[in-house]
Amino acid sequence: MHSSLPADAPLIREPLHVPVAHLIRGGVVEGVHHGSVVVLGPDGEVGLRLGDIEAACYPRSALKPVQAVAMVRAGLPLEGELLSLAAASHSGEERHLAGVRRVLELAGLTEDDLRNVPDLPLDPAVRDAWVREDRPPSRLAQNCSGKHAAMLYTARLNGWSLDDYLDPAHPLQQAIAEIVEDLTGQRVATVTADGCGAPLFAVSLHGLARAAARITTAVPGTPEARVADAMRGHAEMASGSGRDVAALMRAVPGLLAKDGFEGVQVAALPDGRAVAVKIADGASRARVPVAAAALARAGVDPSLLGEFAGEPLLGGGRPVGEVRPVPALDPVLAPACL
Repeated sequence: MHSSLPADAPLIREPLHVPVAHLIRGGVVEGVHHGSVVVLGPDGEVGLRLGDIEAACYPRSALKPVQAVAMVRAGLPLEGELLSLAAASHSGEERHLAGVRRVLELAGLTEDDLRNVPDLPLDPAVRDAWVREDRPPSRLAQNCSGKHAAMLYTARLNGWSLDDYLDPAHPLQQAIAEIVEDLTGQRVATVTADGCGAPLFAVSLHGLARAAARITTAVPGTPEARVADAMRGHAEMASGSGRDVAALMRAVPGLLAKDGFEGVQVAALPDGRAVAVKIADGASRARVPVAAAALARAGVDPSLLGEFAGEPLLGGGRPVGEVRPVPALDPVLAPACL
């Protein structure tokens, strides 16, 4: 049962990560990815823990669904694809840019009001086309612009100041911090700035998984359920056409998933099962197969997860290896290993 009083903040320490994936080339372990993994059951109990799931960590963009919930609680009226975009790390496709413009129009604002960092589109193919067209970095193209536009809209609706909406002391950011603590069930350990300039809250990996489960198990019509429905119903708006996180939500019925820079992944099912992953070296090549393996340990049918086993390692243009999750993450091998 969820407590109304958040627990103490997680400790800020060097995380005690463990091996979570092996880089296998020609049958030899060529490299090891360390990290931490937590799997929660429908009752919220920890079914699997690898590494350090209680140390303070930065969820990066994996926290965006929580931030979106906070904005909806504060009156943000968006639904559907625009609400999904508010929780997005988008690829910079034209539909994403059009969506951000629409949110700004609803707020009576323009791109000039955004305070995120100008950047090129996140998706490599979209970015290459952008460069070929000699288009400069822009705040609109930066992958967090949907969140920033939604933050401005929320601030405008509440009569809060706009120029300083990224200040951790701003009423908007204070409201977001309160919901982060509510949904994770713990105090925020510390606050810094994310890559886009927005406040970034340090919580534990366990807390991140708990928040995702709170969102997916919420009563229909609540802010949590609205965010979950928007992201699941418009997965490409929350990421992009060719992104693994959108493919994962399409592949597993009812799954809510969100990635974050530096190797973070969170995912949760409607019955409360949830997983959270942190890859110590930030490598996405390990994030995806480890997250898929964690979902299999949570009870997701492995046949739904085949495409997320990871890209093959090539030698001379042919497959000679793979990134393989450790045996403790294999739903068949794990009981013997443990």
